[in-house]
Amino acid sequence: MLQNKRIFVSGGAGVIGQELIPKLHALGAVVLVGDLKPRPEHFAEEVLYFQGDLNYLTKDILEDFSPNIFIHLAATFERSTESYSFWEENFWHNVRLSHHLATLVKDLPSVTKVINASSYLIYNPELYSFSEPQSAPYSLKESDPIYPRNLTGMAKLAHEIEIRFLQSFAGESKSYINARIYRGYGKGSRCVISRWIRSLLNGEEIKVYRKEGIFDYIYAGDTAEGLIQLAASKEASGIINLGTGKARKVQDVVDILGKHFPGMRYTEHESDIPFEASQADISLLKSLTHWEPKNTLESVIPEIIEYERAHIEQVTNPPGNVMLSSVSKKIPLAQSIKFACNKLDKDVLLVGADLNENALGRYFCDDFWCMPRINHLDIKDLIDYSKSKGIKAIIPSRDMELPYYAKHRVELLKSDIKVMVSSHETVEICLDKLKFYEELSSHNFPVIPTSLSLHSKDADRWVVKERFGSGSAGLAVNVAEAEALAFAENLENPIFQPFIQGVEYSVDAYVTKSGKVKGIVCRTRDLVVGGESQITSTVSNPEIETLIESILGNYGFYGHVVFQLIETSDKKLHIIECNPRFGGASTLSIAVGLDSFYWFLLESIGQNVDKYPFNKGYSHKRLVRYASDIFVKI
Repeated sequence: MLQNKRIFVSGGAGVIGQELIPKLHALGAVVLVGDLKPRPEHFAEEVLYFQGDLNYLTKDILEDFSPNIFIHLAATFERSTESYSFWEENFWHNVRLSHHLATLVKDLPSVTKVINASSYLIYNPELYSFSEPQSAPYSLKESDPIYPRNLTGMAKLAHEIEIRFLQSFAGESKSYINARIYRGYGKGSRCVISRWIRSLLNGEEIKVYRKEGIFDYIYAGDTAEGLIQLAASKEASGIINLGTGKARKVQDVVDILGKHFPGMRYTEHESDIPFEASQADISLLKSLTHWEPKNTLESVIPEIIEYERAHIEQVTNPPGNVMLSSVSKKIPLAQSIKFACNKLDKDVLLVGADLNENALGRYFCDDFWCMPRINHLDIKDLIDYSKSKGIKAIIPSRDMELPYYAKHRVELLKSDIKVMVSSHETVEICLDKLKFYEELSSHNFPVIPTSLSLHSKDADRWVVKERFGSGSAGLAVNVAEAEALAFAENLENPIFQPFIQGVEYSVDAYVTKSGKVKGIVCRTRDLVVGGESQITSTVSNPEIETLIESILGNYGFYGHVVFQLIETSDKKLHIIECNPRFGGASTLSIAVGLDSFYWFLLESIGQNVDKYPFNKGYSHKRLVRYASDIFVKI
């Protein structure tokens, strides 16, 4: 039925999704889930996961996954009366998100079916809302008049109309389904049943409004099964009610809870909301799927009570803000980090820090700190500032600040502040080019010979650079002996390397906090200015990737790491240096799936990124760096 089908589910960590995903996996489907919430622990290891705001999901990820079916569950809502602040939330997570995801999948040839989780709130409330209690519910049919009663219903209708538009162009290549779901409830839900259960478990009195109200309560597990039946149906398309067809009164819920909580206390409150009396006409659902929901309030409520009892003490910690240290004029870097912040949670702020109060990068951050020089910065002051700004993650971006953060990373961790930096020993090896050569050559890695003095018998042409820090600071390339010696006179700690002619590569990698190499991207340095790639292109080079992975596994690297090396015409590799930080042109690696900042932020909130896929793009890309203007209000 759905075996080997590739299915993308948005909002898959929600109440319905947590029932749906295990069912899909058990049926043999290959599943990719996207959700703002962390990956549920009970999801099978094979389930691929994207945590973050799906408004920032890119087409590349879906193209790489090549889904056959898209099930759109992601949504936000408020019960009964929507608050004033819901205006923005509804647009971002309902209207805009639905449009964005539909845009991503509408032209994917792999997608043959789209199922949108819509709502019965689309129907005209005059059909099922009354000023007096009713003895029987109105059975809503797919053909009944529509008039959404709130913003959530409006958003659902808007997307239904978008889907109708797309279906008119898709023809037989895609089938679009709008499943109008009724009053859902389930484990860990925000629904009134779960809220009441949580209150009763805490010994609290519950408040009951309109106990005469009649609703079609459908359990999340049944909703999930219904979506699977629709996904498997060859005939299903268009608008289809997904409910039980058997409405129950609010009083029924109260009575069932009373049997499980003998000491239950509740009070009835007046309300100005109408009396609802509705249920789904599921004739179409049954005719298409030969299935109907089986669970009842009596059978499911005990399960929800046990679930809530087991999870009552679990608290989800929100992500903190992020600081980019030494932001300087690293604008693409700041933009990439901000994009990662938004993916995780749009409320996460990026704080730029630099000793220059006029640093250009400050205009691309949410806040700015004119920080002291790193060698004058007391660690307690850094911790105090970070706490005052809610900063829980720090990303260093300059070579000479790496030792500071590496030295203090354990102390920062004790204050719940994570730093994307390798071990202190590893940082010292990488920043000392002579030590780097001695260390790697002792393990038989093909590193370019490096020495404090020039030996004429070793080469005809030379590279001269500073021993410590960035290789682009004070650099002479392809010079003769006399010129090399003269240039060295102007350096503080000169080192000499034989000049090697060949293709220059930069290799970006991400190493997880467990020491596992998450991904590697190899790119050619096509145009280098001042030691930095202005034009760089991704390439496939398994030999280089294997070499770099073997090095990364021998040292205490963490986070983003950049290696530079040369491949000569005889295909021999020569390692030049390693920068244990994000590089100037490393944004290209993010564009092809090496999502370093996103992975670091996930790890900073305790997520295991081994369960998050490295969606390496199948097509190669080229980065061209150029100057641009922005305009800021003053």
